Amino acid sequence: MIGWLLPEPDRARLLQRFAPAYERVIAHHVTLRPRVHRGSKLPPERAGEVIGITDDGEGVQALVVRIGGTHERPGGGTYHITWSLGEGRRAKESNDVLQARGWTPLEEPIAIALEPGVVG
Repeated sequence: MIGWLLPEPDRARLLQRFAPAYERVIAHHVTLRPRVHRGSKLPPERAGEVIGITDDGEGVQALVVRIGGTHERPGGGTYHITWSLGEGRRAKESNDVLQARGWTPLEEPIAIALEPGVVG
């Protein structure tokens, strides 16, 4: 996967603001493209904003992120950080939850730094 890592200071700050709803805390990255070739060009953006949250009440919690002025990922989907997962749930399910349930906007966006990189 290629995308952005969430730097530890911003991760810690967001964990204080958004308590994980489930036992397995992820809070690690934002995916740009799930399948890439080695040597793929990294995205240029180095900042984003947390603009919303979703939780299906059954084990998937995610934060919605705006990058480069949009929350819509090229090729479909929503930029997000899988925040926490319940037993038996997988991070990729965040995409399904966002599509099926949508998300709740925050009152004010929260600026975050992002580190372009290969994830996973």
